[in-house]
Amino acid sequence: MRSADYIRLTLTSLRASRMRSALTILGIAIGICAVVLLTTLGTGLRLYVLENFSQFGSRIIAINPGKTQTGGVGGLLSSTRPLLVEDAWSLQQLPYVEYVVPVVQGSGAIEYGRRVRYTDIIGSGSDMAAAWRFEVSRGRSLPDGRDGYPPPWAVLGYKVKHELFGDSNALGRFIRVGGERYRVVGIMAEKGQMLGFDLDDIVYIPVERALSLFNRTGVMEIDVTYRPGTTAQEMAERVRQRLIARHGVEDFSLVTQDEMLQSLDRILAILTVAIGGLGGISLVVGAIGIVTIMVTTVHERRAEIGLFRAIGATRRQVMWLFLGEAILLALIGGLVGILISGLALGLLALAMPDLPIQLDPFYLLLALLLSALVGLISGVLPARRAAGLNPVLALQSE
Repeated sequence: MRSADYIRLTLTSLRASRMRSALTILGIAIGICAVVLLTTLGTGLRLYVLENFSQFGSRIIAINPGKTQTGGVGGLLSSTRPLLVEDAWSLQQLPYVEYVVPVVQGSGAIEYGRRVRYTDIIGSGSDMAAAWRFEVSRGRSLPDGRDGYPPPWAVLGYKVKHELFGDSNALGRFIRVGGERYRVVGIMAEKGQMLGFDLDDIVYIPVERALSLFNRTGVMEIDVTYRPGTTAQEMAERVRQRLIARHGVEDFSLVTQDEMLQSLDRILAILTVAIGGLGGISLVVGAIGIVTIMVTTVHERRAEIGLFRAIGATRRQVMWLFLGEAILLALIGGLVGILISGLALGLLALAMPDLPIQLDPFYLLLALLLSALVGLISGVLPARRAAGLNPVLALQSE
């Protein structure tokens, strides 16, 4: 039997049972569509999160009070010393250090006239905008508190400014932050959201005044950015030795930007695989549909199988005839699923232009191969059953 005969007989069989073939194709299409959509969305979400997480720069070391790993009786009895603003300023003297940003965060009421807005308040230093790659669209950044207690100046986020002042000029105006009077000296450029956190709905004040406002003795975090020419590990070791010299013990935690991105990437990669696995469940359902349809087809075509064997067809040829039918059904379902997923992703890209969504040709080819593999595995058992029929008994079933 020639290859053309296999194809002609397979297509004739599919056309003879159009409704059954269409339902089988639809089952595989839904499975392939689910796999392509979920894995593409998972990859796009992973890139989106990493891109947002990296927008503050790639050469950052975050220092937090407290040691994450302790052991022994000594660890149970030890006390944690807070990170002080003076600790942050001392790190500025280290080699390769570019910016040092002490951070205190809280929330409170921001008042201007009769307007009140409850929002986040961040206490930081004068290097905050440069270190975090924020842009001050109007005015200036926060004052430098290293030369003494800083004046009560505030920098408003884009949304806070428009909520309190509308289109009027806010520079030089006085607002109340947590009940205290501050002069507005700067307006941040629009930044948008990061992982659900609105970067435009924030008021920035000097870190020394934030400590007093929130009644805290130490900062929540110190961010250190460093210049090229050194590695993250070398810079982290310099910071560690300086703080140990000041505290007498390592009662703080260091996390480099590389470590944060690697941990986040691993978590998101596992999430992407898990999401793809959920889509694979739909593909398994489609495979079960192929098995069911092919078993039914073999039972209905027993006489035809007997006739094929009677005119000289071998068991191998009969097996490949039914196996080819299962593979063809799966491939057509795979193509339909890819077309549907491409259309859905195109509509999603129009609705959410910020989410990096793109169809990788490699994954599309992999989806087609996966659908063919599903057809092959699903069709093996029915095809072997068809090939194993006794020709005489099969003809008598007519």
